[in-house]
Amino acid sequence: MMSRTLLAAAAVAPLLLAAQAQAQEAVRTGPDEGEPTAVAEVVIPAQATFRNRTDDTVPTLSYEQQYFQRFEPLTVGDALRRVPSVTFLSDVLESDGARLRGLDPGYTQILIDGESVPGAGDDRSFFVDRIPAELIERVEVVRAPSARRSGDAMAGAINIVLRDAYTLDGGYLRAGARYFDNGEWRFSYGAFWGGQFGPGRLLAGLDVSERYNPKNKFSQRFDEPGGTLDNVEVQTDVRDGTDYAFNGAYELPMFGGDLELSTVFVRTDRYEDEDSWEYQDGIITNPNLLTFNDNDTDILTDNLSVRLGWDGPMAGGETDISLNYAMISDEQTEFETESEYLRDATPFPDEDRFTADQTLVDIQDEEWTLRLDHSRDVFGGDAELEFGIDVTLKTRDTSILEADRIRFNVPNAPGVRPTVPPYSGYDPVPGGLSRIEETRIDPFFVFSGSGGRVSWEAGLRWETTDSTIDDMTTSTVDESDYNHVLPSFSFRLNLSEQDRLIASVGRSVRRPNFSFLSPALLEEEFGDSDFIGNPALEPETAWGFDVGLERRLGRRGVAGINFFYRDVQDLIEYVNTGLEGSAGPGTFIYTVDNVGDGTVWGVEFDLSTPLDALGMPDTGVFLNYSWLDSEVEDFLGERRFNGQSDSVLSAGFTHDIPAWELAFGATYFQQGEAFDRFLTEEVTTTYGENLEVFIERRFGERFVLRLTGSNLLNASKDEIFDKFDNLADQVARSYDEYELETEDAGPVWQITGRWTF
Repeated sequence: MMSRTLLAAAAVAPLLLAAQAQAQEAVRTGPDEGEPTAVAEVVIPAQATFRNRTDDTVPTLSYEQQYFQRFEPLTVGDALRRVPSVTFLSDVLESDGARLRGLDPGYTQILIDGESVPGAGDDRSFFVDRIPAELIERVEVVRAPSARRSGDAMAGAINIVLRDAYTLDGGYLRAGARYFDNGEWRFSYGAFWGGQFGPGRLLAGLDVSERYNPKNKFSQRFDEPGGTLDNVEVQTDVRDGTDYAFNGAYELPMFGGDLELSTVFVRTDRYEDEDSWEYQDGIITNPNLLTFNDNDTDILTDNLSVRLGWDGPMAGGETDISLNYAMISDEQTEFETESEYLRDATPFPDEDRFTADQTLVDIQDEEWTLRLDHSRDVFGGDAELEFGIDVTLKTRDTSILEADRIRFNVPNAPGVRPTVPPYSGYDPVPGGLSRIEETRIDPFFVFSGSGGRVSWEAGLRWETTDSTIDDMTTSTVDESDYNHVLPSFSFRLNLSEQDRLIASVGRSVRRPNFSFLSPALLEEEFGDSDFIGNPALEPETAWGFDVGLERRLGRRGVAGINFFYRDVQDLIEYVNTGLEGSAGPGTFIYTVDNVGDGTVWGVEFDLSTPLDALGMPDTGVFLNYSWLDSEVEDFLGERRFNGQSDSVLSAGFTHDIPAWELAFGATYFQQGEAFDRFLTEEVTTTYGENLEVFIERRFGERFVLRLTGSNLLNASKDEIFDKFDNLADQVARSYDEYELETEDAGPVWQITGRWTF
């Protein structure tokens, strides 16, 4: 049934593109500055909201919060599943590292209100599930580079625009409850208000959401593909916690311009409990129990961003001055215990050996950014010149400590074994105690203008970076510096009142993962072989272009098709140093270096429109489909970029019944297969189909109640692991282990109410 629905939507799309355009009117791209929006228009929309048709010269897709709200996404990550070319390789029911155009999260620049934010991961990415969807005003997908922004956007940028002092005029309360198929309930609450406060306008919002994700995994391990089944593993994985978020902004006129102070704070307090049982020969009975493993992680993560900015007329033009502070504090305590039962001939319940480990992770990452920006009209007002400078100071402190391993063979165990062993003797792991400091000074200028049917933007950004890497575990300090000139050019040509051509070309960069820079030696990191980082790594760079056509459909609809291409140079890949590894002959020490090139390309189609042309103005549909591909050469030959899905599809509809003050709709999401190849391991990942639905009932102008259902097709994540002891075995396909793993979680139902005042 779903396949027939999608085919029908695909058939309707060309008809809509070819339909005679109806009377045209400007499409609102968001609240006009100085004109706050009545809260009821934001919280209780009377009709479907579609993608905005922006006037940006740089190719940009913009989606207001109302576009996502009816499906009640919990986080920004959940919301992004409804925009083109965004994929995830997260666990089921998780949406953390956004992969724009299917590429690794490190290739996607995540911005909050146009400013970069640090993340806990060593690939410099920011997990978008850290931001509750309730805080956003809109999400912008910026497909191409611009000199106005940092060049760390090889795949593109996702700008999460939070509500500011002009977003709301009034307030509302929200309460919700989520029900999981294991009988558990979780709740969420929120309160938001915006309005005149003293000489300026104030926005304040608070959101508390209980997060819960119960998953089940099942693994089968063979000696090789099609070979003998060695064992199976049954695992439960429950993630339980609470997110606390605050968003505030205050804006007032000062010094002839506008002064704004804004902040967002998000705390994630989560406990992850993984229990697994491993059975010999695939027979799931106690006499065949090999091991029982209990792996728990206690996580406390804080994200804070504070911005103070002023913009207004100065020196014959417009000046923008801002100071931004952003930080992440990620503290994790992980402990793991394992009981072994078949080391001798006596099966369960007699235990043969007990092992316990504990790891403490503490990552503190801070960034200070000062931005000075001035723009002025030139050539009699036919063009604009903008120039400025961004100065960023970054400090990242990492501490990863391991306790002394506790291991004893039964019957030498203590008489009473505590649930959490008495850990002691904490020492840093290799490379686990370090400080990285970066100073970036990035001047830029942008020359833009418009005339007739054409608008254009040409820019140049010069990014300079000085880095210091202090690794306390090796007592070494490495310094490096590099700079890149990043030109960019975009133009928009209005072919008619309905159609326009948008094109862009530019250069972008991707800085190395923090873990790649550490000079510490990690023994047997890849099977039997070792790994050591390379502090002298240079960033990857890419030249690329986007070319797209966009058509307005009726008064509110829009459809577009875009082709993109990236030519990546100085690609970072694993290489063999030729030195013997710690395990002796036949093993090696591997590192990473800038080697070779790679290419990425694809086609993106998006449609968002009411069905006015079919006489159904109260029905809105959207269809996003991206075909993605790439090529890179590694130690075994050609492959795609690691983790890139070959396609991604999201489609859905909403239907309003104004006379009943009722609305309902559905969303379907499917992403294609992804493949990762690393030294000694290869992973193929596929996902099942995901279906979400909602039904909404409005009660007057002040209250709306929604029932939503997600993961209704019980989507699974399926992975195939090809594992080898060393590179020679990987080349010869001589397996250490071949594993099939599937993970699933049941449907989730949610009821949410919002009341405005």
